[in-house]
Amino acid sequence: MRTQSLGTLLLLTVLISFSCSNPEQETSPTDTEFNHENAVENLLLKDHQPISLYKGNEHPVEKAAFPVIDMHAHPYAKSEDELEEWVAIMDRVGIEKTVIQTYRTGAEFDSLVQTYSKYPDRFVLYCGFDYSGYEEEDFGAAAVKELERCFSVGAKGVGELGDKGKGLFYSRPTKAFGMHINDPKMKPLLDKCAELSMPVSIHVAEPIWMYQPMDASNDGLMNAFKWRLDDQEGIVDHGGMITILEEAVSQNPETTFIACHYANSSYDLSILGSLFDKYPNLYADNSARYAETATIPRTVNRFYSRYADRLVYGTDMGISQDMYRTTFRILETADEHFYDRNISSYHWPMHGYDLSKEVLEKVYRTNALNILNLQP
Repeated sequence: MRTQSLGTLLLLTVLISFSCSNPEQETSPTDTEFNHENAVENLLLKDHQPISLYKGNEHPVEKAAFPVIDMHAHPYAKSEDELEEWVAIMDRVGIEKTVIQTYRTGAEFDSLVQTYSKYPDRFVLYCGFDYSGYEEEDFGAAAVKELERCFSVGAKGVGELGDKGKGLFYSRPTKAFGMHINDPKMKPLLDKCAELSMPVSIHVAEPIWMYQPMDASNDGLMNAFKWRLDDQEGIVDHGGMITILEEAVSQNPETTFIACHYANSSYDLSILGSLFDKYPNLYADNSARYAETATIPRTVNRFYSRYADRLVYGTDMGISQDMYRTTFRILETADEHFYDRNISSYHWPMHGYDLSKEVLEKVYRTNALNILNLQP
């Protein structure tokens, strides 16, 4: 039913006047013939794949301006061959290290440690939290013990924690629906992260369009419908999730937090900026939100220039040489009006941020080194 409603919603009604190119021809092709040859009348917006015709602003970036630490990836490699290919791609494009946000605990985390230990200088692993028994008032002691164990076998941080409005659910095997990061029962875990110098990466909310009505006025409809949250009962809205994040950050000043995806505030970066102004223990990654922010390059350039010490590079989009290079093009160039369907499912084109070398070095590398307590 959802697919059918989307098709109905996005059906383009195109009025086309046909003028005959042959002045001697007295009649135009019939409507049936025209429809047969021109499928645009039945084109769905989701199938619209424009190709930019603008010339003179194409500056592909083969390799990043500085060695990069990708602060947001997941355990994509499922075999030794895939892992080797990933490292080869990293070498070609200039990724020095990749943070693997596993959100795993127990044997699953240990298995990933074993897999990625083949390249100890190239991958940094984060573990998750064990939410077993989170409904109980005495929750915490066992979870802290497991966190300490994961740390002892190699975890350097925690993440990706995830909460889109119904509670923390990026975890295995237990999902903590109904409990948010600001819950008092989370305090022992966050205190332990501070003690162990383990940064916490957390995905809060989703882009604002996912919470809005799925109608003709929804600016992000192309992507929003797939990930819609507007039809779910009892969900905390976007503003409420930002408040939850702020309470956790303010209540745990010794814990380093990284808000994934700009805290999903691409539509109004001042939301994130105001949090940066108040809380020195908060950072943000730019992963998987290039399409949302490449629509407003001048605004983003100003934002990066002001908060260059608080932003880190991330991908969260699999393993692809072209994907990495597109992110570099967005960050480094002033290119305008281009598309890349590998990283964007919106209807709008993207534009480069044209960041300065000074800002790029901090975002690509320096900030991550500080967060991870690594030497340059």
